[in-house]
Amino acid sequence: MKQQTLKGSFTLFGKGLHTGLSITVTFNPAPENSGYKIQRIDLEDEPIIDAVAENVVDTQRGTVVAKGDVRVSTIEHGMSALYAMGIDNCLIQVNGPEFPILDGSAIKYVEKIKEIGIQEQNAPKDFYVIRKKIEIKDDKSGSCITLLPDDEFSITAMCSFQSKFIASQFATLDGMANYENEIAAARTFVFVRDIEPLLNANLIKGGSLDNAIVIYERQMSQENLDKLADVLGVPHMDATNLGYIQNKPLVWDNECTRHKLLDIIGDMALIGRPIKGRIVATRPGHTVNNKFARLMRKEIRKHEVQAPFYDPNEEPVMDVKRIRELLPHRYPMQLVDKVIALGPTTIVGVKNVTSNEPFFQGHFPEEPVMPGVLMVEAMAQCGGLLVLNTVEEPERWSTYFMKIDNVKFRQKVVPGDTLIFKVELLAPVRHGISSMKGYMFVGDNVVAEATFTAQIIKNK
Repeated sequence: MKQQTLKGSFTLFGKGLHTGLSITVTFNPAPENSGYKIQRIDLEDEPIIDAVAENVVDTQRGTVVAKGDVRVSTIEHGMSALYAMGIDNCLIQVNGPEFPILDGSAIKYVEKIKEIGIQEQNAPKDFYVIRKKIEIKDDKSGSCITLLPDDEFSITAMCSFQSKFIASQFATLDGMANYENEIAAARTFVFVRDIEPLLNANLIKGGSLDNAIVIYERQMSQENLDKLADVLGVPHMDATNLGYIQNKPLVWDNECTRHKLLDIIGDMALIGRPIKGRIVATRPGHTVNNKFARLMRKEIRKHEVQAPFYDPNEEPVMDVKRIRELLPHRYPMQLVDKVIALGPTTIVGVKNVTSNEPFFQGHFPEEPVMPGVLMVEAMAQCGGLLVLNTVEEPERWSTYFMKIDNVKFRQKVVPGDTLIFKVELLAPVRHGISSMKGYMFVGDNVVAEATFTAQIIKNK
C-alpha cells in the first residue's frame, strides 16, 4: 500500500468549544513522509507544530499540542478522521488556538475528505505491525490500554461511569472501513455536574446542545439549574426530569462510548505511523491515550526498521531451485535459501545459519561468528534476485558490486540463527544499474544493514 494525502484543500468553519471564537480550519495536501502538521496562520511567522504524541501538553478536556508558547487544542476529532480515512500526510492551517467543535463529532471532516478526494503517493505506507502484547495502565483512574496482534487496526472500548444512564458500555470497530457509518457521527458528551466547574475554568464558551450530548443524572435545585441554563443560553427545564439533553436524538444507545473510541483513534494518530493491531481500551481518556501513544513511539524508535513476518510453514515465493536458476552462486557461496516475499521494489529472503558453514572453521574455531563481508554478500544476493527476476533469460546475466556504503553491523550472527533479509530498490533500475538498501534481521532485531549499488551484465 502507498501513502495517501488529500487531492485538494477543504475548509470548515465553526466555534471553538472552549474559547467560543469563530474558527476557520483548512486541511491541505502534504508531501509524502511529512505526516500531520498544524500551522497557526493567525500568528506572526505562522509557526508549525508537528502533530505527534510528544508535543501534547494538556489532556484534561481534549488533546492540546504545542511548540513553545504556541498551542492548538481540541484536535482529536480532525485527527481521528484523517487517520481513519487513510490520510498519511496533511498540513492543517487554523486561525485560532483550537479546532472548531462543529457538531461535536468527526462526521463533517469525513464528508469533506470524501468530497475532495484522496490522492495516492509514491512512498509505501509504513505500517507498524504489532507482534506482541503492549500495555499501559493508570492505577489512579483505572484506565488500561492493551494492544494485541491483529491483521489490521481495530478497537474495542469499554467505559464505566458513575451514572445510571451510561453506567457500563462498550463499542467495537473491527476495521476502518466501518468508521464512517459506525463511529464518525458519535458526538462528544458532558455531565451537567461538570459544566459549572468547566465554566469556572473559563472553558466550554462555545459549548451548546448542537455540539454535545448533555447528561443530567444528578438532580439539583431548580434555581441552580435555571442559572446554568441562562449561562449556556438554553431553555429552562424541569429539574426533576433526569436524562439526556440534546437537540438531536442519540444516534446509538452507546453513542458516548463510540465517541470515546473516536477519540482513541484521534490520539493514536499522533503515533506517526499506521498500526496493524487490536486495541482493547478500558475506561479510556485523553491522558492514558497520550501515555500509550508516547509508549508506542518509543517502541517504534527501538524497532524503527521492523523485521518482516516469517512463517516457516508457508510455501516460499522462490525455492532453492528457482534461486539457482537466477543466481550463478553455488556452495559454499550461495547465501540465500529461499524467498518468502517479492514485490516490484522489495524482496524478503531467508538463510538458516548452521554450524556446518565452511567459514566457521576459521572464523573462529572457538567462537564461530559469520564474517561481516558475507553478511553484506547475502543481502546483495537477495537484491540480485530482485533485479534478475525482472529480466528475460536471467541465467544469462550476472550481478556485480559497484559500491557499498553505510555498512553497519549491530549484532553478531552465530550458528542456529535464522537470517531474514529485506532489500528494497532506492531508485528504478537504469542502464542495468540498481541502488538498493538492505537489512538483515535475527528475530526482531536488525543485525546488519548496508546501501549498495550493483550492475547486471549479460554473460559472454
